[in-house]
Amino acid sequence: MDKFIIKHNELTADEFIYLWKSVWGTPPALEQVRLAMENSVFRVSVYDRGNVIAMARMIGDMGLCYYIKDVVVHPDYQKQGIGRRLINELLDFIKSNGISGTEIFVELCAMPDKIPFYEKFGFSANEAQRLRIMLPVE
Repeated sequence: MDKFIIKHNELTADEFIYLWKSVWGTPPALEQVRLAMENSVFRVSVYDRGNVIAMARMIGDMGLCYYIKDVVVHPDYQKQGIGRRLINELLDFIKSNGISGTEIFVELCAMPDKIPFYEKFGFSANEAQRLRIMLPVE
């Protein structure tokens, strides 16, 4: 991991789209991504020789709750501990910005095959169901 460079709050919309496409295919619209980058609470990105290879971001209210979003490691760089480093960076941000003596709710959504990865950090599933709607904007 030492050979990679980690940056905070510098991930660009273009870099986000590049990584999104590398794992999930068709990305959201560029303007949507720009707005999301501007309004994320915290972003972490990893670079190899100047090229972005991984990202994660967090949304939340800086007090009671955070939601981890868009954890992506380019397929060529998976299984090298980069995902673990991303999550640790996000959790460290929360710890360093939280109110001492309190607990903060941290949530994420994971595909079933990724659940064991997140359980290593202490995440656990609950009985809640994830509900969603893709709302068209005219």
